[in-house]
Amino acid sequence: MPVVFRHNGYRFFFYSNEGIPREPLHIHVRKGDALAKFWLEPMPEIADSYKLSAQELHELLDIAIQHKKEIARYWNEYFGD
Repeated sequence: MPVVFRHNGYRFFFYSNEGIPREPLHIHVRKGDALAKFWLEPMPEIADSYKLSAQELHELLDIAIQHKKEIARYWNEYFGD
């Protein structure tokens, strides 16, 4: 489970097996029991969440969007795209 970066105790990561065929670019976020998944392509949006408020989700989505180039670079290096 490659971690791309951390922010205020949240870990932004993806799984080493992201489906067959592989799902579009996205990022998972975890802090304790709280978990979310954000699609970054084709359009940034909240895919799923558990134990996070609407405010937290929107803040985390904004952070993921700000780091989209970094996330995509790690994703492409890892999966060889």
